[in-house]
This record gives sequence, C-alpha cells and structure tokens, in this order.
Amino acid sequence: MIKAFPTKFNPLLAVALVAALFVGGPAGAEEIQRQISVTGEGQVAADPDMATITLGVTHKAKTARSALDATSKATAKVLQRLADFGVASRDMQTSSLSLTPNRSGGSSLKAGETGFTASNSVHVRLRDLASLGQVLDAIVDEGGNNFNGLQFSVQDPDPLMNMARQHAVADAMAKAQLLTQAANVSLGAVLSMSENGGARPQMLQMSATRGGGVPIAAGEVSVSASVTMVFAIETRP
Repeated sequence: MIKAFPTKFNPLLAVALVAALFVGGPAGAEEIQRQISVTGEGQVAADPDMATITLGVTHKAKTARSALDATSKATAKVLQRLADFGVASRDMQTSSLSLTPNRSGGSSLKAGETGFTASNSVHVRLRDLASLGQVLDAIVDEGGNNFNGLQFSVQDPDPLMNMARQHAVADAMAKAQLLTQAANVSLGAVLSMSENGGARPQMLQMSATRGGGVPIAAGEVSVSASVTMVFAIETRP
C-alpha cells in the first residue's frame, strides 16, 4: 500500500526553481548562437604533364577470322610504334575487344550474312606531351582509326591538392573575419573543420598548341578544394 503525505508549499523554493530554469535556458541558446560557419574555396592551376588517350583499331571483313586478324595485326603495329616513342608497357592497357556480326536487315538475319566487325581499344598514358602530336600521326600511319578520348592531367597531383586545401582554409578564415567585423563581434577559436568531398582535379579552358603533327591544345589542369569551418564568436565589450 502506497501512502501519500502532503507537503508544505515553500514559495521561496518555487521562485528559485523558476529562476534557475529561466537562466539555464537562454544561456544554452546563447552558447549555440555564438558560432559562425563558413565555407572556403581554393583552386590551383598548372600545366599538364601527362595525357591519357583512348585509341583503337576497327576492321570489317566477310569472315570473323579475317576481321579479327586484320585488327590484331594493326593493333600490334600501333603498340610497337608507341613503344618506339618510349611509352612503357605499364602505360598501355587494352580496354575493350569486340567481334560483332554486321546486320543490314534487322536481328532476324543470320549472323555473319553481311560480314563481321572487329575492334580493339587501348588506353595509353603519354608522359611526354611534347611528342603527343607526332604520336597521334604515327598511330594513324600504323592503322589506328579510332580515337575515343584525350584527357590531360598531372603525374603527381598531391602538391597541387595540398596547395588548394591551404587556399580553401585561408578563404574560409578571411570570410569569417569579414563577417564578424560586419556584425561587430570578435572571431574566436576554430571549433571544427571538415573537407567537402576532397580536392578535385578538373580541366580548364584549353589555350596552347603543343608538339608537331596533329595540333593539340593542352591548356591547364586545375585542382579545387572546399572546406567548412566553424568558429566561436564573442561579443565585443
């Protein structure tokens, strides 16, 4: 059996409890409000020193064997010519190999009725950009007839990425300083800092022609970074 005993009302205690709740609530809210969050951006550009080319050979013939043999012979010549230009074997990789029947009247026709098409595609990393135009010319001379992509990059992007991160942090701190000055408060310590997605390499507008043979505009490669920083702020006296 539970018994309840009446208690004597204490007005001073009640006032003290209400005051404690009133003081505690706004203090917590004020502490949360004394923060500023900003996002900084940084970008660094540099001349590329490597190109990645997707190239290949395609041949059509009446039989599958003839189409595949012609493609294989031309691909071997292309790879050998690349090696003659100093391209290492680790920088050449077959990306796709296909042999398909040619159909001129729909899928109901028998395979091979109008012949076959064989294709071989290779990804090539070229670390000597000065020879890029000449390399493309030589590939065509050896039977290369497919070019599906050309992308410029840097062989060691880490220094550029680190520099872009430093610029992003400096940008965030400058923004925070400007905003707090405008609000007539003082910028406090850094409470948190995070990188948004990591540093990202990207292409900029092409601007220059390099090498002999096929004209190539290499332009610049840029690396961008973004950081979010949270600062404490203090009201000026």
